[in-house]
Amino acid sequence: MRLVKNAKGFWLSIVLAVVVGVVIQFLISGEILDSFYSNTLYLIGINIILAVSLHLIIGVTGQFSIGHAGFLAVGAYASAIMTMKLGMPFPVAILVAGVAAAIAGLIIGIPTLRLRGDYLAIATLGFGEIMRIIFLNIDYVGGASGMTVSHLVTWPWVYACVVITIIVIVNFTNSTHGRACISIRENEIAADAMGINTTFYKVIAFVIGAFFAGVAGALYAHNFYIIQPTNFGFLKSFDILIFVVLGGLGSMSGAVIAAILLTIISAFLSNYPEVRMLIYSLVLIVMMLFRPQGLLGTKEITSFFKVGKSGKGGVQNDSKQTVA
Repeated sequence: MRLVKNAKGFWLSIVLAVVVGVVIQFLISGEILDSFYSNTLYLIGINIILAVSLHLIIGVTGQFSIGHAGFLAVGAYASAIMTMKLGMPFPVAILVAGVAAAIAGLIIGIPTLRLRGDYLAIATLGFGEIMRIIFLNIDYVGGASGMTVSHLVTWPWVYACVVITIIVIVNFTNSTHGRACISIRENEIAADAMGINTTFYKVIAFVIGAFFAGVAGALYAHNFYIIQPTNFGFLKSFDILIFVVLGGLGSMSGAVIAAILLTIISAFLSNYPEVRMLIYSLVLIVMMLFRPQGLLGTKEITSFFKVGKSGKGGVQNDSKQTVA
């Protein structure tokens, strides 16, 4: 019965997602939403992919990584080379971007994921800066002046990538492998003692997170006409980290909500650059002072619909963790 109920909920969510996507496409095609709102929607989608992919690394597996902009850069430049240099179609560029970022995640993940805490954060930050410096010194991709990229991003591409990313991350988290990652987050020594290959699962989470960051990089590159190494500095990594922390470490829906809210705030304050970062920072400070666990803490937004059931003594979480 539980499998039937879960399958029913899954397909209901898919139908709802398709309806929302079609409605927004109708609003864009009918020019009810102008270019400003359309571009804001694209940016929200890209930031959701980045937030959810980093959530898998930090929120689920508990590995403090602050080099996500490096994977974004790898995906952006790989996809730009595919479309602008090699004349490949956009879907191929998206796939190549994800694979290239995943390979980069594997290369950096195997040696660094033996580290913990601050040491891992510094190593991943170094990776992000190395990627920026590499692209800065390669003339083939324009060096410091950047690389011009055609605008190929449309709402269906962005929305499809967002939906696929969320489905993959949710199913991975709820799988046996996801449980292993959660056990590593809760207590790595205990998980190791129970026979879980902690390094293997940390690398798997890192590679999957890097893959989707690369996909976001492909969308990012083909939405802004030009990409430059300065777009992928350590501040970009902190922007993505803020989505995850503000939403609540361990809550994927919290990361999604934070990405939406902060993207909207940033977009509507773009005409006031002198106060934009000030207001942005104040929101973060107030949030951390009064709700340090983030918007949703470790809960998912679906758990709020089960309040009545749990209050009557029912099963609170269907024997699942509260994350994702």
